Amino acid sequence: MNIKFLNVLIALFLFVGSAFAQKQPKYIFFMIGDGMGLNQVQAAEIYKASLDNKNTVYPTVFSQFPYATFATSHSLSHGVTDSGAGGTALAVGYKTKNGVIAMDSAGVKSYKSIAYLAKEKGMKVGITTSVSIDHATPASFFANQPDRDMYYEIGLDIIKSKFDFFAGSGFLKPTTNAKKEEVQSIFPQLEKAGYKLLYGLDDFKKANKSDKLILMNKKGTDNVSLKYAIDQKPGDLNLAEITSAAIETLGQGNHGFFLMVEGGKIDWASHSNDGATAIHEVLDFNNAVQKAYDFYKKHPEETLIIVTADHETGGIGVGNGSSTLRVKNLENQKISQEALSLLINDFRNKNASASWDQLKEFLGQQLGLWKTIKLSDEDNESLHEAYEKSFVEHKNETSKSLYATSDKIASLAIKALNKASSISWASGSHSAAYIPVFAIGVGAQEFNKKMDNVDIPRTVSKIAGWQHP
Repeated sequence: MNIKFLNVLIALFLFVGSAFAQKQPKYIFFMIGDGMGLNQVQAAEIYKASLDNKNTVYPTVFSQFPYATFATSHSLSHGVTDSGAGGTALAVGYKTKNGVIAMDSAGVKSYKSIAYLAKEKGMKVGITTSVSIDHATPASFFANQPDRDMYYEIGLDIIKSKFDFFAGSGFLKPTTNAKKEEVQSIFPQLEKAGYKLLYGLDDFKKANKSDKLILMNKKGTDNVSLKYAIDQKPGDLNLAEITSAAIETLGQGNHGFFLMVEGGKIDWASHSNDGATAIHEVLDFNNAVQKAYDFYKKHPEETLIIVTADHETGGIGVGNGSSTLRVKNLENQKISQEALSLLINDFRNKNASASWDQLKEFLGQQLGLWKTIKLSDEDNESLHEAYEKSFVEHKNETSKSLYATSDKIASLAIKALNKASSISWASGSHSAAYIPVFAIGVGAQEFNKKMDNVDIPRTVSKIAGWQHP
């Protein structure tokens, strides 16, 4: 072979190899369904198909991504992680003990999240969620604190991050520190650091998108979380809108961006064993992923999307005995267990001595029980006993989950509907079930084998060309 031709060929191979090696995503979406195990995804897909009376699944956007795998999620201290350690693993690529935010188990050494790595490379960074901005999972990407309950201190860590966009319902304790002392509000401190505080989409529409922004619920509404998707009305802030706002803001200029999006209330609904509400939260999260996917379709050679979870919650199962699935029954549920509990309290206040038939009619309107759904004798008896306690003996009983205290009648009614809808639960807590991992775009082929949760951000760093600390 001609030596000159051989040299040209070698140079061409080196150029092509170098170009391939240097291909890195300009836009990275890191999307986390909190508490979203494989079965939560499957339940949502079966439910969508059941509405058309189809014995199949209607896939979510992300389950159709070309690369899919699963990961373990144990923490350094426990076989079952919490969102502090789970979020930390996904954000920094290191395990820690439950309850810690982006630090070692002793709460001494701080870890740097991949969001910080993106910022150091000149990318814009956004951290968004459907719960409070200072909650464990989003906090793991911008804060370093020894305890996830240090909400005030976590909020102040926004200032050191210098990230460009934050969004969620608000802040849990903006004026109370970890010592339970009343202190200066974080809001003027955030403003002094250059952040514009926005309350609702109307504020966002008027804002200068070149500013550093913090988007929250409208004033006078809930700072704890966005409403459950099943309870939302027109005008209520939702996760898809937040995702679109983040893309619009971070897309200013030509910097590229890293955006973390958390669907935080899949976890909350699963803690309450509220099947229909959990499914609607998965579908709501899927709407947010759709916004990212729409962006990807415009920039397929520059974008990477990863969809995963910090852990599974509740040990949900689809199928509870019969070979026939009756998931479609869940369409009869009009509101979340949390909202139903409030309605029952209101109903009781107006009808202190309501008859059993009156309560059955009320629950039938909200959940379809007795109207279109037949209850087992056991569930019928349990609800009647709760009725007797509440409306005859006037002793109001409650049922407590991690994020809510519900009226006993509400929790029993939801439990009965779950059973009639082929949905079962192992517990009201997190589980060690595998978490799903889906990927599309630049470098997505790296997500092609069983992983541990710490491998996910390390793989992102590898694809992006960042030196993982």
